[in-house]
Amino acid sequence: MAHDDYSLRRLPDEARRSWFSVAVQRFGQVSAFHQFLLGATLGLGMTFWDAVLAITLGSVMLEVVTILMGIAGVRENLSTSVLARWAGFGARGSALVGLLVTLSLAGWFGVQNDVFAHGLHRLMGGPPVWAWAVLGGIAVTAIVVAGFHTMAWTAYLTVPAFLLLTGWTIVTELRRHDLGDLVGMPAPGPALTLAQGTTLVAGAFIMGAVMTPDMTRFNRSTSDVVKQTLISVTLGEYLIGLTGVLLAHAARSADVVGIVMSSSGVIGMLIMVTAILKINDWNLYSASLGLVNTVDVLLRKKISRSAATLWLGALGTLLSALGILDHFTVFLTWIGVITPPVAGIVIAEYFVVRTWRAELDESRSRGELPADPPDWVPAALGCWAAGTAVGFLVPVGIPTINSVVVAFALYAAIGRTAGIVRQVPGSRVDTHR
Repeated sequence: MAHDDYSLRRLPDEARRSWFSVAVQRFGQVSAFHQFLLGATLGLGMTFWDAVLAITLGSVMLEVVTILMGIAGVRENLSTSVLARWAGFGARGSALVGLLVTLSLAGWFGVQNDVFAHGLHRLMGGPPVWAWAVLGGIAVTAIVVAGFHTMAWTAYLTVPAFLLLTGWTIVTELRRHDLGDLVGMPAPGPALTLAQGTTLVAGAFIMGAVMTPDMTRFNRSTSDVVKQTLISVTLGEYLIGLTGVLLAHAARSADVVGIVMSSSGVIGMLIMVTAILKINDWNLYSASLGLVNTVDVLLRKKISRSAATLWLGALGTLLSALGILDHFTVFLTWIGVITPPVAGIVIAEYFVVRTWRAELDESRSRGELPADPPDWVPAALGCWAAGTAVGFLVPVGIPTINSVVVAFALYAAIGRTAGIVRQVPGSRVDTHR
């Protein structure tokens, strides 16, 4: 099916892409407008070196989760939600994962599209905000419908422009100040603790880490996954994030829009606004993959990824044009806490417990999917609930990472001691150790 990008199948070897093609898209995810905003938020509330430490701690945690999820994706050539069928969740459990991912990322697609629309309206005036939202939504939806190849070309255009803007902003704004003074100055705004700063860093990209297989299934080797993750997360967090920290110190403000407008003018702001496209296309892309899997499992119907993209893009565009998505950000944030434990369970099952690894390995050699998985895996549901509860209720540490670690540890412990009980459709219950 045209532009379907093998949404319910293993990606064949001939569809894999070069390391650069995938890496530039990963970097585009990490080095967008929100990363500037994150850095400026840290800079307003932290000293430079405290911000460096927060970025380091958050980045290391993100890189571990991202690399492990990415390796599972490139080995099995499967999207996150389809992989979850044989990586801890079962068929209906994976549909639940796909549904949450769809709700979260499609919602954030609409929110980001609203930011895009307000940015262009502020820059150019002209049509009302809703009209810019419609234009932005149509543009991103068209890019995502066209598939991975077109999304790669979007990254080739937006990422270099964004990096040039970053360099220009640094030179223009920071040459007015003594760099040593900016590095040594106290936080200009209300203080953030190290835990709060690290939480901001880890939480800002945890959904991207969970959805890593959607992207890394296009890679050619596990080394490609490791290289692109280390380079993109490290450069994105440090280069863009620390630029935001220094700019916040220089301007004594977290107003990224005002800072960029003062240093690079309308062109710079236009580059920053259009950079939203690069992260928003992946929001919509992963949301469409999640919806395809959910419909396939729950309704026993196959819909194309393109059709799912059109429906989700139209809905997100409509909601952003109506200006009501701001009321859903709390709901989306809650889903953002519920979803991260998925990564802990997938990693524990795939690398530690390995209940379905023999089936995955055998079917992979034939380029097919394993036999139908169980509908539900009770251990996964319990670990998911426990990880989510810890993320919400435990006040110590980093909530997002706490939830991933608890889900991982519990599932690994159950799997290595009691084994994972699985209900195979049409057969008796058995325990695989």
